[in-house]
Amino acid sequence: MASTPMDLDGVDSSSANGTPQASTSLNITRTLGSNLATSAVTDVIANFRPTKLFKRDDIKDARPQPYILSLDYDDPGELLMTSESDETIQIYKVRDGRHDKQLLSKKYGVKLAKFTHASSAIIYASTKVNDAIRYLTTHDNAFVRYFEGHEAAVTCLAMHPGQDDFISCSKDNTVRLWNASTKNATGLLHLNTPYLSAWDPSGQVFAVGCPASGMILLYDHRNFDKAPFGNFDIAESCCHADLQHVMKGWTKLEFSNDGRSILLGTKGGGHFLIDSFKGDLRAYLKKPEAGTSRLAAGEQSAMNGGSSMKVGNIESSGECCFTPDGRYVISGAGKNVLVWDTLGQVDENKMLEPIHVLADERQVGVLAYNPRFNFFATADQSVVFWLPDPHA
Repeated sequence: MASTPMDLDGVDSSSANGTPQASTSLNITRTLGSNLATSAVTDVIANFRPTKLFKRDDIKDARPQPYILSLDYDDPGELLMTSESDETIQIYKVRDGRHDKQLLSKKYGVKLAKFTHASSAIIYASTKVNDAIRYLTTHDNAFVRYFEGHEAAVTCLAMHPGQDDFISCSKDNTVRLWNASTKNATGLLHLNTPYLSAWDPSGQVFAVGCPASGMILLYDHRNFDKAPFGNFDIAESCCHADLQHVMKGWTKLEFSNDGRSILLGTKGGGHFLIDSFKGDLRAYLKKPEAGTSRLAAGEQSAMNGGSSMKVGNIESSGECCFTPDGRYVISGAGKNVLVWDTLGQVDENKMLEPIHVLADERQVGVLAYNPRFNFFATADQSVVFWLPDPHA
């Protein structure tokens, strides 16, 4: 466990309009000052410690804590947003280390919440009533627009890196392209299980992950209506590493910021690191223990008369990601956070072991790394802020 003490924040509902506020505040401005904001990731990656824990004290009547379904940062890295299983959105101020506001979406539910390029505007997918995507302003909790067309649950939302274009994937076997300024889709693709999507760092290319066919397809954004220019056969190139998860159980699709690699997260015993030019397996990022118990993208929950709030029925937006320099991948692994060096030496089977295990006993259902600061967050039924220990 960390040598840095964990700071605990509760959330109460005593403020005006029922908006929860943090009962205590940890000022981490000094820690996120210029010394760490400009530090190379490689200098601090081994020294991260869980520093701040947020629990929802506004949950009454012995109800269980809700599950966090997604984490996302705004472009400046100042705000962290969650979507949660009790149909709320929570927003935290990173620099101040405190909870900022709660937004409700009780009528439609909420998952996969994403900031647009304006920190006061977000999009998110519905969990009930219909399968529309909703565009919301956070300062007044007002809807700007609905994006309608999907006929089954949305499984992924991916924002363009430089424009207010975004991609939605759905269990209706379509991928839709949108611009936030208009309610009508700007593009439509019909594919088999297109459950995940990601933009390359230039915004000129996007990828679609189709687990049932074991394929990742690459499209030119300007010519998306033409055939994909890249077809990566994951079932073929990665079957020796993890045969069980080359055609199912995919949780995350992400390009590295240098554009050279694609991370394909799975709920199994590791993740696939793919060469983004050739489609070959660069490394299988092996976990020492079992993978996540959360649902993979597009995966059906097994109700069997049980509660939908059991962890095996909870969706996730992925528990792994690249660090901003593109060199490292970090991931939850039940408990603890694992770190792999993508430049590390693989064995003859292209297996790559983690170089660091960042200790924490809490489950990691979702994980996200701040785009601007050496800071990341993990969550399951509580949110944990991670900072490098300056004394390590």
